[in-house]
Amino acid sequence: MTSATTGTTGITGTTGITGHGDDWRAWQDSWDRQQEWYLPDREERFRVMTDLVEAVAGPEPVVLDLACGTGSITDRLLRRLPGARSVGVDLDPALLTIARGTFAGDDRAEFVTADLRDDDWTRKLPRRDFDAVLTATALHWMDTEALSGVYRAVASLVRPGGLFVNADHMPQEGTPLIDAAERALRLRRQEEQKAAGTPDWRAWWELAGRDPVLADAVARRSEVFGDHSNGDFQPQEWHARTLREAGFREARTVWCSVPDAMVAALR
Repeated sequence: MTSATTGTTGITGTTGITGHGDDWRAWQDSWDRQQEWYLPDREERFRVMTDLVEAVAGPEPVVLDLACGTGSITDRLLRRLPGARSVGVDLDPALLTIARGTFAGDDRAEFVTADLRDDDWTRKLPRRDFDAVLTATALHWMDTEALSGVYRAVASLVRPGGLFVNADHMPQEGTPLIDAAERALRLRRQEEQKAAGTPDWRAWWELAGRDPVLADAVARRSEVFGDHSNGDFQPQEWHARTLREAGFREARTVWCSVPDAMVAALR
């Protein structure tokens, strides 16, 4: 993506990576690079996801970007389907600051602050009928019980005939040698990219915390999340079964890599 400078000069933190000030597109780009350090096939996930949305809901869907972060899914969706509309929901004040800055003035996108662990989070949304609900690499922070509850809530938000897609860490058992070989290659490539200047998770957040436009939001984020840890990783079959139990007619894996997968469900 191309960055459009909007005025504030970035700063350089101890990571050696330059900050971006209020250039929200530059923040989006740096977030993408950091995420791709972990997920080299990230764009392929987004492509498959938006293919499914267009196939099921047509060129002008109304979409919920669940645990939206900086609005990465919304960004791809609106570029691919200019007639779409998106509601992003997340709890992270720093990532939502980037999302709102990026899409300021674009009435196709709006963002809501809500905690998916709260029973009433859906009441904070501006609507309760979506053609599709999409999420990627986000719900693995939740434990099994909480995630099951989110799936039930999502089923109440997707219109009949609508779509839910979750792309996330969904490890499978029974192939430890394959898993180890893939992981070794991925870690070797990550070290090469890090040496070339690509930030990992920790470096990116250090950068954001030192940039004046995000420092306060990053501080609030620390108060909200504390020591963030992973939830429960469940295999693909668990996600498909739990979505059917939540009220979806169909659910299955539609894409996978060695450690990750994408499960789609039709309401």
